[in-house]
Amino acid sequence: MARLTHPDRRPAVVTGASSGIGTETARALAAAGLPVALGARRIDACAEVAAEIRAAGGEAFAHPLDVTSDDSVAEFADKVAAELGEVEVVVSNAGVVAPGTLVEITSERFGGELDVNLVGAHRVVRAFAPGMVARQRGDLVFVSSDVAVRPRPFMAAYSASKWGLEGLVGALQMELEGTGVRASVIRPGPTWSGMGSDWDADEGSFVLNQWIRFGLARHPHFLKASAHAEAITTIVTAPRGVHLSLIDVNPEAPIQSTEEA
Repeated sequence: MARLTHPDRRPAVVTGASSGIGTETARALAAAGLPVALGARRIDACAEVAAEIRAAGGEAFAHPLDVTSDDSVAEFADKVAAELGEVEVVVSNAGVVAPGTLVEITSERFGGELDVNLVGAHRVVRAFAPGMVARQRGDLVFVSSDVAVRPRPFMAAYSASKWGLEGLVGALQMELEGTGVRASVIRPGPTWSGMGSDWDADEGSFVLNQWIRFGLARHPHFLKASAHAEAITTIVTAPRGVHLSLIDVNPEAPIQSTEEA
């Protein structure tokens, strides 16, 4: 049975919370005073972050979550409601990306990325948004990518999933208008995070060089995941009546010397 939530209490859910942007977002939301539920397939990593948050005086709960499974998402939603109360904030961050040429990767792998990055986001919406609409308050934040507006070679499935995600959120924003529930997109540029850490080093180097070849890497600076966590915290802590519908976060270029200028 779900625990009732005091109006000033805003329990938050972060999917894909085991590393990178998800981990930093859980930390940032907890530091802002929100109880946080961390979900991912790598539950050990989530549990470590939750323990760290609790040790710092925050409130955190970790539970396994596979966004490709209807049953897993439903179980996660039930456990969070029982542990923390009715959810006020959802950060849909779970995602996967792998390198490969579109004409060579299997349709199964292509579909697998879309299932996590796009259909998984819809499963999360179905689990949490109806309750928010009924209570006439809540925030849904979707972590997109700059590939939604600048597709990158050898990452076609990821690019397609993020294009689709932003289309989903655009429609959702209109459907939620007047309900008291805000749906927002954060669009990260190049970022150091857990995504891509499992790539073969040669494959990763090749893909980065192709970014340069097609003018998609104008400078070498990458963002830290914490930059996006701060932006997400700004979105969900905005006062009622303010809707930060899209925040595009990119690394600042290095300052040019007088000689370079």
